[in-house]
Amino acid sequence: MSTTQIPRYAVVGNPIEHSRSPAIHQAFAQQCGIELSYERLLAPLDDFVGCITAFFAQDGRGLNVTVPFKEEAFRLARSNLSRRAELAGAVNTLWMQDAALHGCNTDGVGLLADLRRLGHDPAGQRILLVGAGGAARGVLLPLLEAGCTHLRIVNRSPDRAVELHAEFTAGLPQYAAQLSCGALDTAGPGWNIVVNATSGSLSGQVPQLPADIYAPQALAYDMVYAARPTAFMERAREQGAARIADGLGMLVGQAAASFEIWHGVLPETEPVLHSLRAELGSG
Repeated sequence: MSTTQIPRYAVVGNPIEHSRSPAIHQAFAQQCGIELSYERLLAPLDDFVGCITAFFAQDGRGLNVTVPFKEEAFRLARSNLSRRAELAGAVNTLWMQDAALHGCNTDGVGLLADLRRLGHDPAGQRILLVGAGGAARGVLLPLLEAGCTHLRIVNRSPDRAVELHAEFTAGLPQYAAQLSCGALDTAGPGWNIVVNATSGSLSGQVPQLPADIYAPQALAYDMVYAARPTAFMERAREQGAARIADGLGMLVGQAAASFEIWHGVLPETEPVLHSLRAELGSG
């Protein structure tokens, strides 16, 4: 097969040079016996649409979308969105089907898969979701669908938590009894899983949560990943979380869900996750 015939995929963002998606998808492809090309695509901040249009016009098959373009990708694929993408208001996976652009959000599926990998299935659990931005929006529906008994959204600016809560309860009234919201200091005790959906750990900031939020055997999960435990993870350990985890497994899980959309096969994530973790540790 010549290079021009190899199915072409990419991750698009700005900046993009740090993305680990090419390595992840190439590893998945090798595992599944699929030949593909997967590159990093730097889109101009003022011409995301032009960049995407050119990619698919040049026989591109699928795109992963990262910051700051997930909301713009949502608008671009507005006519053909998955239910998850509709509720998240953001798209991280694009593909062409029947000559039309389609979009999905696999972030929540990635989180859910990683929680289960860690032995903390959300079914029957009380979950505290810290943050009310795009990251939180992307995981709400999968967590609710997984059968958690209660999910509380808390945020430094409580108005944003109230807004997100109102939007989801209006769109999904069947989950209204399971959802609540408030400020950080209203978290309350007894949470089985606490998910940090803020970007604070990137700058060493920690949400100012009460010290008694963790139930026995609770998991504290940070969507940010790093070579060492994040600031949120360290604070959680001090406050009594039985287990801490970062978001590297979520990154691999959401990539696997995108891969399945494009290729019809769900790859194994464990070998790829172990390889990435080793790279982080040696870097």
